[in-house]
Amino acid sequence: MQTILGASGQIGEELARELKRNFTSDIRIVSRKAQKVNDTDTVFSADLINREEAVEAVKGSEIAYFTLGLPMDSDLWEKQFLLILKNTIEACKINKTKLVFFDNTYMYPQDNRVLTEDTVFEPVGRKGKIRKEMAEMVLSEMQSGQLEAVICRAPEFYGPDKTQSITNTLIFKAVKEHKKLKVPLSATKKRSLIWTPDASRATALIGNTPDAFYQTWHLPVDESHLSYKEFIALASNVYGRELKYAVIPKFVFKIGSLFNKRMKELQELLPRYEHDNIFDDSKFRKRFPDFEITNYKKGIERIKEEQEISK
Repeated sequence: MQTILGASGQIGEELARELKRNFTSDIRIVSRKAQKVNDTDTVFSADLINREEAVEAVKGSEIAYFTLGLPMDSDLWEKQFLLILKNTIEACKINKTKLVFFDNTYMYPQDNRVLTEDTVFEPVGRKGKIRKEMAEMVLSEMQSGQLEAVICRAPEFYGPDKTQSITNTLIFKAVKEHKKLKVPLSATKKRSLIWTPDASRATALIGNTPDAFYQTWHLPVDESHLSYKEFIALASNVYGRELKYAVIPKFVFKIGSLFNKRMKELQELLPRYEHDNIFDDSKFRKRFPDFEITNYKKGIERIKEEQEISK
C-alpha cells in the first residue's frame, strides 16, 4: 500500500491519480477530512499533529508521501509544521515505511544563483527558516540510515484545478476575469515554474524507483525559463488576445502588507522576483530521460481549456 499524507491539495490529488495510473490501486488517502480521489482509494481521517494518529495513518504502508501543506501563515507554520513532520518521521520509522518528502524552495537563497540540489540553505524570513529545518530533519534521518527517505523539491507552481501560487493568482485568475495581469517587481527576470501535474508524476516516479532514495531531486521544469514578459506573450498567443499587465513595485506590496495579512506573508518571497530564479533539473533529466515534461505552451493551453469548460 502507498499512502498520501495531505492529499486534499492539487499535488496530492494528482499524485493519487498518477499512482493509480501507473503503479498501484492500493492507495490510502490521509487528511483531516479525507476523501477519495480514485474510486479504489481507502480513506483515513487523521490530524498528524497527534503522534498516535500519525502512526495509525502510516500503518501497513510501503511508501508514505508527505505532500501536506499549511496556509501561508508564519505563526501556524512555527506551531505545527515541524511537529507534524516529526510525527510523520516517527510513524514511518515505527512502521518501516519509506518516506517521500515533497519540498519547496523557500530555504534557498533568493538571488541570481542557479539552484541545484547542492545549493546551500540561506532562508529569508520565518517560513523559509521552517522549511530549512524540515528539510534538514529529513536529511539527518537519511544520513543516519534510520529512515529510507527521498526529497522531491519543486519551484513555484503553475497549473490547473486547485493549483495555488503567485503566478496562478496574479496571471491566470486575472485572465479568467478579464482583468489586467499583475507581475511582481520585474517582468524581465527569468523564472522556472513547474506544471503541477508534472510535479506529482515525477514524485510518483521517484517514490517507485528504489535507487532514487537517500537523495534530493529537483523535479522537472520547462527549461526555457521564460521571463514573465515572455510568459505573458506566449499566453496572449494561446488565448488569441493581447493580455496586458502591470509590474507591481516593491513599495506597493510593502504598503499592502500593513493592511492585508496575505501580502504581509508574501514579503519574504519577494526578493526572488528581483533576480533571475533558475531551477536546475538536470539530475532528474539524466536519470529519467523518457519522462515527458509539459512545456509552457501545452500547460497554458490546458489552463485555457479548463477555464472555458468552467464558464
